[in-house]
Amino acid sequence: MSEFIYTTAIKKIRKLQKRKKVIQGGTSAGKTYGIIPILIDLATKTEGLEISIVSESIPHLRRGAMKDFIKIMTSLNRFTASRWNKSLLTYKFHNGSYIEFFSADQEARLRGARRNVLYINECNNVDFESYYQLAIRTSGDIYLDFNPTAEFWAHTEVLKENDAELIILNYQDNEALPETIKKDIEAAREKAKTSSYWANWWKVYGLGEVGSLQGVVFDNWQKIKKVPEGAKYLGTGLDFGFTNDPSAAIDLYEHDGKLVIDEALYQTGMHYNEIARALKGSHVYADEAEPRTISELNRSGLKIMAAKKGKKSINFGIDLLQQYDMLVTERSVNIIRELRAYVWEKDREGNSTNKPIDNFNHAMDALRYVAIMTIGRKSLGKYSIR
Repeated sequence: MSEFIYTTAIKKIRKLQKRKKVIQGGTSAGKTYGIIPILIDLATKTEGLEISIVSESIPHLRRGAMKDFIKIMTSLNRFTASRWNKSLLTYKFHNGSYIEFFSADQEARLRGARRNVLYINECNNVDFESYYQLAIRTSGDIYLDFNPTAEFWAHTEVLKENDAELIILNYQDNEALPETIKKDIEAAREKAKTSSYWANWWKVYGLGEVGSLQGVVFDNWQKIKKVPEGAKYLGTGLDFGFTNDPSAAIDLYEHDGKLVIDEALYQTGMHYNEIARALKGSHVYADEAEPRTISELNRSGLKIMAAKKGKKSINFGIDLLQQYDMLVTERSVNIIRELRAYVWEKDREGNSTNKPIDNFNHAMDALRYVAIMTIGRKSLGKYSIR
């Protein structure tokens, strides 16, 4: 069991006095890790307290705030499995207080029961109307956190109110952060001197200041609940991860002339046999620059072949995908995160080039591989899968 670390972020958040607490921060600043222990403390010390933790979707909650809640409760020796209702996503404390988790896309919950305390995780992915419906049904404190990729309603609406205050955190406020991740973040400080993209990245994710991620590569997508019935499976794209980068696998389908994208795998530190087991039964297309890895996976029983790329395969794959409406399942939280952050590089004058950034692209590369090898090989109107 990992030891709980009382971070600087927690101390700073605890000092906020006003009802609406706006926590703006860069990547790995310990925002969620800072807010949840405070909510746990409130729940244990106050009888019958009703606390709601909300995010854009249930999959986002499961991989983020909900996972952190269970981890923190366990590290504090406070988690009792029998008190956790997996169906209702609610934890009930000994004194009648509870913490519930639900998503902003659950319309009935937005306009449903009232609560004492509200926490909206990554609130920049939730629209203002949803926030407002939740806020007017909350009698006590409201916590809002986000990465400041651009100004939005937290700045233009909430912070104009007298009962709201802002705190800005960055990775240095999170002593629980592994040293390897800290070094990766700090590497961007030098890159910030090389281009406007990296300057903006460092400003947003390094320092926690408001930036402007403009020029996204893909704006032709929207979220859906799940893969539609009758969708035709085309194949699976795989981008290899090594020590620190994740292995990313994307299942691609076609439905009513649209592409359906579903996250099959996104994990670091995976061995060949683990990848083979995770993708068993799939038709996999992977980076041809890794023939040895492809051979190892073949020997592990995975049906896999190299995706032919060529000199301009990145732009070809992007052009190909831009021709379709893309539907992304809500459980594909890592794909969604990359789609929102995958932008065109900018030149020294700040103008967009025709080259995408070499970042936020593990899932994007996997998507290109399977797209090039399937829909990129149309023959007589039929998809060719080899």
